[in-house]
Amino acid sequence: MLYHETLKQIGGLNEEAMLSARDRMDNLIKPPGSLGLLEEIAVKVAGIIGNPRPQIGKRSVIVMAGDHGVINEGVSAAPQDVTWQMLPAFINGVAGIGVLARHAGASIAVVDVGVATDVEIPGVMKCRVKSGADNIAQGPAMTREEAVAAVEVGIRVALREIEQGATLLALGDMGIGNTTPSTAILAALGGYSVAEVTGRGTMVNDEVLGKKRQAVTSALTINNPDSADGLDVLAKVGGLEIAGLAGVVLACASKRVPVLVDGFITGAAALIAAAIEPKTKYFMLASHLSGEPGHKLMLEMLGLKPMLNMGMRLGEGTGAALAMHIVEAACRVLNEMVTFAEAGVVDMEEDKLLKG
Repeated sequence: MLYHETLKQIGGLNEEAMLSARDRMDNLIKPPGSLGLLEEIAVKVAGIIGNPRPQIGKRSVIVMAGDHGVINEGVSAAPQDVTWQMLPAFINGVAGIGVLARHAGASIAVVDVGVATDVEIPGVMKCRVKSGADNIAQGPAMTREEAVAAVEVGIRVALREIEQGATLLALGDMGIGNTTPSTAILAALGGYSVAEVTGRGTMVNDEVLGKKRQAVTSALTINNPDSADGLDVLAKVGGLEIAGLAGVVLACASKRVPVLVDGFITGAAALIAAAIEPKTKYFMLASHLSGEPGHKLMLEMLGLKPMLNMGMRLGEGTGAALAMHIVEAACRVLNEMVTFAEAGVVDMEEDKLLKG
């Protein structure tokens, strides 16, 4: 089975490459650590790829789309049809992710892994496991078998992108109502109270927020997900697009390709991937800090530092697309700056030592 084969291939960071990259970074013509997080990113990418002089070439954003039965609980201000109606805008490059992916020089793969409405949209990969996740406030989102199937969709799409030369992947999502299952995932895996982690999502007023909190509470009570089993949490309170994105993370980890986590929904997928295989955290990069209150908690659980803090909460992979520039910049610094020795410049720290 592709799922199990992928898990077997996931290892750790290449420590030798990281040590070499860190040594070079510390000897570039600048004070050590003066480029902050940029330096950490370059060293981590070196460890992911296994090359002390990493370079970023072709890049891709994978947008997984799926619907949610929990929409029937009144948890969203937007109608469910918006999910499929947005997909042509992604393909045509006129949605937020289309503009920012184009700006980043990235291609977009848009995948229907669980859209409720059966529509044919040119350019959208039709890999539907089922027509929307079931209502998590009434029972499980899907069976365990469906969860694995959706994860495998993500694995296949990511492997295809990697085989076609992608060196950096980004996670993107589309699914009306998907902040509700993402909140349930965070609460289940992090042990947080529903009140702590439930944000407003998109255009949500106090009444809808109350319904959302109740839906998450019901989902956790009725389904009782096992926090020690990431696949169980996914099947019981997750979503199909979240499953697909978790599969993308697993595939990237198995092939040693860095993957950019976007906001709250993709953060939930990253949590699921890490719960399934903790070593996947080594291959993730956090693009930004979302405006959703629970996103900070997700990143803390994953041990990731966000590159940007811009109050963004659109999803789609928009923050991850922006961060592609930063990842490339980090690698360019490592490769294109010279060391003190190469430049024939006295190392400032060494000069201090010599002068006593």
